[in-house]
Amino acid sequence: MRKILSILLENESGALSRVIGLFSQRNYNIESVTVAPTDNPTISKMTIQTIGEEKVIEQIEKQLHKLIDVLSVIKIDKKTHIEIETMLVKVQKNQKNQSEIYRITNIFQGKIVNMTTCTYVIQLSESSEKIDIFINLIKEISKILEIVRSGIIGITKN
Repeated sequence: MRKILSILLENESGALSRVIGLFSQRNYNIESVTVAPTDNPTISKMTIQTIGEEKVIEQIEKQLHKLIDVLSVIKIDKKTHIEIETMLVKVQKNQKNQSEIYRITNIFQGKIVNMTTCTYVIQLSESSEKIDIFINLIKEISKILEIVRSGIIGITKN
């Protein structure tokens, strides 16, 4: 089961490695992690996406609360939070596929951020599921040369 944790922690050296260490100690894989300072430069927000059983996530969550650097841990769900991921994808273009690439990019409200005679670089900020759908559609009409994904970030709706 896919789980996302939003963690507020003190912006100090070693804090990130202690949080990540809890996952590795339990042989638990992290699908994505993003970390950035908040409006308070002494506090960072970390968003971790993982896939696993509820019991193990609950154990990790309890252990996170015990870390000195951790201020809060919140499970993100789609009912109460908005989650977004940003992707850059470089695709091969030619006379046959360029209008179709442009059309699909517009449907997904993406943006072509760079263009050469033979490639497009497309930026898309959406849910992970929509990004996956976009990738599958683009694969059908063009060769994907490179993909870079940021990892999920999330915020409460209220």
